[in-house]
Amino acid sequence: MDFSESDRVRGFRRTVHDFMQREILPLEAQFRREGFAAVLPRLKEKRTKAKETGLWAAHLPSEWGGAGLSLTEFAHLSEELGRSPLGHYVFNVQAPDVGNMELLLSHGTDEQKDRWLRPLVRGEIRSCFTMTEPEFAGSNPVWMGTTAVKESGSWVIRGHKWFSSAADGAAFAVCMAVTDANAKPHRRASMIIVPTDTPGFELVGNISVMGHRGADHQSHSEIRYHGARVPLSNLLGEEGAGFELAQARLGAGRIHHCMRWIGICERAFEILCQRAASRELAPGDLLGSRQLVQQWVAESRAEIDGARLMVLRAAWTIEQKGAAEARDDISIIKFTVARTLQRVLDRAIQALGALGLTDDTPLAFWWAHERGARIYDGADEVHITSVAKRILRRYGAPQ
Repeated sequence: MDFSESDRVRGFRRTVHDFMQREILPLEAQFRREGFAAVLPRLKEKRTKAKETGLWAAHLPSEWGGAGLSLTEFAHLSEELGRSPLGHYVFNVQAPDVGNMELLLSHGTDEQKDRWLRPLVRGEIRSCFTMTEPEFAGSNPVWMGTTAVKESGSWVIRGHKWFSSAADGAAFAVCMAVTDANAKPHRRASMIIVPTDTPGFELVGNISVMGHRGADHQSHSEIRYHGARVPLSNLLGEEGAGFELAQARLGAGRIHHCMRWIGICERAFEILCQRAASRELAPGDLLGSRQLVQQWVAESRAEIDGARLMVLRAAWTIEQKGAAEARDDISIIKFTVARTLQRVLDRAIQALGALGLTDDTPLAFWWAHERGARIYDGADEVHITSVAKRILRRYGAPQ
């Protein structure tokens, strides 16, 4: 189990780091002041330049227009891109599109790939994923009220979704809906592709999260399906396989998210250290001379490095043994890295004092927008409980 960076990884990390410094970081000030929509025209120009690096849609095979990175290699790329709130979008590896691309590639029909995957890879369209429902606990993913029934050669979908990330401006949604209420719990739901211009698909609006409604890709929306009708051929994968596909999607997705969070941690850590090494509390008396601040620096460094190794081990296990063997690792990194992210951001904000609350740095943005890391894709408590139960069963605890 060797986690040393190969020449290939070091090479593309340098390429991305230089690109981000030159092309993306200068856009952040306007982004923080005016929002995502304000910088979108310039981001589209940057996306064209990003394609020239050879790392566009890097998670996909080269024959599909990607860079063919392995999951472990992509983890390193995700960390580098995570240093900016704009990084993943610029290289077309942003959630939820990255997961939808993987689903379409592995389970889509030829027709679905031609109609949806190819333009998604080219960056001509975006997508969203509608699963979470306000009326049902998100901690129980097999319990939902949205239904899809067969009528005259079509799926007719009715239901209510929310926190559908990036639905604002998306060309299609992947909808999780109950297709057989009488099946076993994990076989009740299916995934169905729904073009967002389908009559009966309603984007109610963007949800205000921590005081911001967001726009375009950086938004979370409320969706209603009012009898939206799509062809039966829009079924993604097998009928009843929705939960299985969702789990497969989330396995690699958690690697992507966790390494993005580590990229955020590294940027926040740099801001913390720069402040500690330069801020004077009195003439010649540096903030970094305080033992408490030194503790923040040392603990942050240790926690970030430890979290990174845990994620790389999870990625390696998925690649070598499959997601089932990595089940505990996938859950453990989810709550461990999310908490590390929160702690590192908190220390950096505290070190900056009032400056940390402003939009002069990305810290306040991340504090507001990444608090959800401990909730989405499974709340901390769910992962902690499930891991503990599996461990205790190995010691003889009841099933």
